[in-house]
Amino acid sequence: MLWAGRSAVEIAAAVRQGDVTAATVVEEHLHAIAERDARVGAFRVVRERAIDEARAVQKRRDLAELPLAGVPVAVKDNLEVAGETRRSGSAATSESICDHDHDTVARLRAAGAVVVGLTNLPELGLVAFGDSHYGVVRNPWNPSRTAGGSSSGSAAAVAAGMVPIALGNDGMGSLRIPGACCGVLGLKPGPGLVPRPTEDWQGLAENGPLATTVEDLSVMLSVLAADPALAESWRTGTRVEPEPPMLRSVWADDDQVWEQAPVQPAAELFDLRVAYAPRPLPPGLGVDMEFQSAVTAAAEALRVAGHTVVEHGRLPAWLGPSTVATWLARASESAATYDRARLQRRTRSLARAGAVLRRLKLEGAKGRERWQDYGADQWFGDADVLITPTLAAPPPVAEGWGERGFLRNALGNVRYAPCTGPWNMCGWPAMTVPFATHSSGLPIGVQLVAPPGGEPHLLGLAAQLESSHPWQRHARGFSY
Repeated sequence: MLWAGRSAVEIAAAVRQGDVTAATVVEEHLHAIAERDARVGAFRVVRERAIDEARAVQKRRDLAELPLAGVPVAVKDNLEVAGETRRSGSAATSESICDHDHDTVARLRAAGAVVVGLTNLPELGLVAFGDSHYGVVRNPWNPSRTAGGSSSGSAAAVAAGMVPIALGNDGMGSLRIPGACCGVLGLKPGPGLVPRPTEDWQGLAENGPLATTVEDLSVMLSVLAADPALAESWRTGTRVEPEPPMLRSVWADDDQVWEQAPVQPAAELFDLRVAYAPRPLPPGLGVDMEFQSAVTAAAEALRVAGHTVVEHGRLPAWLGPSTVATWLARASESAATYDRARLQRRTRSLARAGAVLRRLKLEGAKGRERWQDYGADQWFGDADVLITPTLAAPPPVAEGWGERGFLRNALGNVRYAPCTGPWNMCGWPAMTVPFATHSSGLPIGVQLVAPPGGEPHLLGLAAQLESSHPWQRHARGFSY
């Protein structure tokens, strides 16, 4: 295969230039899915009709302008894709066919991307494990471990080289957690940048990209946000406007050279104040020592790159219980519209706990409001970006967690993935970046967080980490 395993930017450029057809690219990726997914379980649906859709992309008159021309993309199965069912990892959801694309899917298609399949997730996207009614999503780096959740299949499909990019969403870490588990990039944008999921958990959840390179992630984010300036922001850490058009005098002959329009002022210098917190969790919640070391090493790499680096402390103790309560309350709301008898044991137990908290008015609303209104800003201080571990421990085993009860699932989630939820609570953009390898052989991700509007800073710093500490783009055993 010549094109499976290539980056989205490479594929799109080749399709635009006529070096390969979109149909050939899609056929190769469907073949890769057929060969590889039996070991991973990333896909619920593989779309053979994608080949016809790729042929339609090839015929578009604007092919030369498409940023994702012919690029295969996987979509998390809680977003609408026209002509497919949306099951959200559950047997209780409707079997009706979607008659429209979600806005994010429509934007990807408009940019030339081809949806090759819908990816698995835990039931209703409630947990950081990869199992559901439709099977277990396994970590491509170690199939005995979970791929994380809830964008489980999307992250695993990218890590296993079945697609170059994938679409997921993040309500309490559901892009960053599987991204870190599977050794790929995942970015949760801030509110208002990208259209939200249909079920947005009262504003906690955002749609976002997963990819293996910062350039791919930036291009996909720019498409999802309908903001071409974001595509190049990884180069400078600032929002970069597209190059101005070429202009010429109305008196010029056709064979005369066109002149460049006046150049806009250069972007401000990329020099940030970066805080790092190797142990951001309150006492009682530990962080694996190797994960702490990765945060410190990432901070040092950015110091060498020219940024001001300072150490930061622990998150407020009250924030943890508020975040857990908010998660459980949203689980209760998500499950309320479905037949309880058809839901998994885990979902029913999380929903019961959330219902009790809601009745007692302990659903975390006051803590969320406090953190969102002023708490996060006060704690963050004068930093431009914060570095923390993405996970607190390596991914747990890949098993049928859905048939286990409340205590085992809640403790399992909180022990290994407690670092991401606070940034959904305040709505700030955050991403995970592969940075090191654990002694277990699994990847280690570091989390970058920025105040509202800081997505370009996150992309710019991620690009510097990619340059100083290049990561293996695909899991061992899935390389090309």
